[in-house]
Amino acid sequence: MRDASGLNISIAHFAGGTDRERQLKKLENRKPQLVIATPGRLYDFVQKKNFAIDHVKAFIIDEADMTLDMGFLENIDYVAKRLPKDTLFAAFSATIPVKLSNFLRKYMDHPEQIVIGSKTIIAPTIKNDLIDIGSKNRKKILYQLLTMGQPYLALVFANTKQKVDELTEFLQNQGMKVAKIHGGITERQRKRTLREVENGQFQYVVATDLAARGLDINGVSLVINYEIPRDLEFVIHRIGRTGRNGLSGHAVTLIREEEMDRIEELEKMGLHFDFVEIKNGELVPRKHYHRRNNRKAKNHKIDTKLNGYVKKEKRKRKPGYKKKIKRAIQEDKMQKRKLEQRHEVRKAKRLRKRRRDRGR
Repeated sequence: MRDASGLNISIAHFAGGTDRERQLKKLENRKPQLVIATPGRLYDFVQKKNFAIDHVKAFIIDEADMTLDMGFLENIDYVAKRLPKDTLFAAFSATIPVKLSNFLRKYMDHPEQIVIGSKTIIAPTIKNDLIDIGSKNRKKILYQLLTMGQPYLALVFANTKQKVDELTEFLQNQGMKVAKIHGGITERQRKRTLREVENGQFQYVVATDLAARGLDINGVSLVINYEIPRDLEFVIHRIGRTGRNGLSGHAVTLIREEEMDRIEELEKMGLHFDFVEIKNGELVPRKHYHRRNNRKAKNHKIDTKLNGYVKKEKRKRKPGYKKKIKRAIQEDKMQKRKLEQRHEVRKAKRLRKRRRDRGR
């Protein structure tokens, strides 16, 4: 930051997972003009009166929604309460959930909101694919995707620390050198892992959403959403790890049919997916039957054999002719409804079979 700004200012860095005593010694030797800190270590220093905040002029929270998601809002609150009344308060955030909004209002009086919009929700250089894995083994599909194109650096996202550990072990058992990043790893370990990734010691990284927002990993050529997160906003942040600085990127999301409604929600948010499948060791386009099923005609389509009846209806006919037409149309509707019901029953059977197969 000192080099980027061109200012000759003293900067202190307080972060968890690093030598606390060394940080305190630096603080004693030179009073900083700017402090960059993680919430936990800042709280620690303020609580134990190692760092005085009586003369703080500006207090800025970066990645404010991540601070909320990772449970550090209480630490920030503790520090904010003790700041001078005239401190400038600012926050940068990709999203502002209700809980975060309520917190910010506690310290900001009629704040000015600056929204930086984007023409596209993800970079145009990203190819964004979707695979409906059906009843296939999700881990095997993941392994195929990681090995079919030899990506420069692949980032696999899972929803929990346990799942990250499980996938890392699975891929390592296949002979792959895999790094993992999640909240259960210490700051020191994360930093070491990131250095090793930057140095090209790992081609594959499995991570929770900590890496989607909180970490900057350069050179990611492939992102795989092993599962869809509860908060759909994170899908966008995950995909945004690739295709940076004008470089091409590739993202693949794995789903099952019952998750299609979540994909439709993402599409409403402006995210476009291309349906693909793995054939002969490569990804090829495919049509998704779910989309065909969801297309509902605005009006009931009349069978071609009934067209003659309808056209003749405009002419003068004997009494009872209109009833005959209506009856024929009704019978046609009933027949189509039977076919739809049969299709729904078969669909339900397929879903039950998949659940049984997954339970084994």
